[in-house]
Amino acid sequence: MTDYAEEQRNELEAIESIYPDSFTVLSEDPTSFTITVTSDADENGELVEATLKFTYVEKYPDEPPLWEIHSQENLEDSDGEDILALLQQQAEENLGMVMIFTLVTAVQEKLNEIVDLMKNRQEEEKRQKEMEAEEAEKVAFQGTVVTIENFLAWKATFEMEMSELRKKKQKEEEQAGKTKLTGKQLFETDHNLDTSDIQFLEDTGNNVEVDESLFQDIEDLDLDEDDPDFDPLEMGSDED
Repeated sequence: MTDYAEEQRNELEAIESIYPDSFTVLSEDPTSFTITVTSDADENGELVEATLKFTYVEKYPDEPPLWEIHSQENLEDSDGEDILALLQQQAEENLGMVMIFTLVTAVQEKLNEIVDLMKNRQEEEKRQKEMEAEEAEKVAFQGTVVTIENFLAWKATFEMEMSELRKKKQKEEEQAGKTKLTGKQLFETDHNLDTSDIQFLEDTGNNVEVDESLFQDIEDLDLDEDDPDFDPLEMGSDED
């Protein structure tokens, strides 16, 4: 008859000696413990980590233990699902034998694979960005290749823009023509201009002030009225 308790105690002691820094007992009845599994670091120092929680069942190792991912670091949800599926597969293959070390080793290898995939994914993204930058440089240097399709598209857009500009200019000219009238047009359209001077005189009461200083006193003028050649009308013309 299998002494399950004995086998579990022996395995627990071995596991503690193998993983002294990452092994932690959570309870003794039932026996439950955690083991933190860490991947190898990549060249940039990045790594992934998963803390696995195991619980012995009464008939372990003839029945698989219970497990779960207690905590994780840098792992996607899909990676966690893959780890749980891997534990299920390994447990089925090792029924009847103590298997904690085997399960942890399988997870360790899986984490290293995940780190490699992360590295490859980052390198691929870097290459893709470099290729996109090179293509952008080529386009900027060479310009856009003219095809019948893109020329016709450009032509249609250009003609539409020019039509809009012509309409806008015509509208502006029409508005400017309406606001800038000639003197004749103003006189013809505004009949108030016909009586504007008369209205001005009425407003001032026919009182027009004259600055007498602008005119020379007639007495100061040396006029010889007896001179037969004297003509007062010629005075203005001489002064001019």
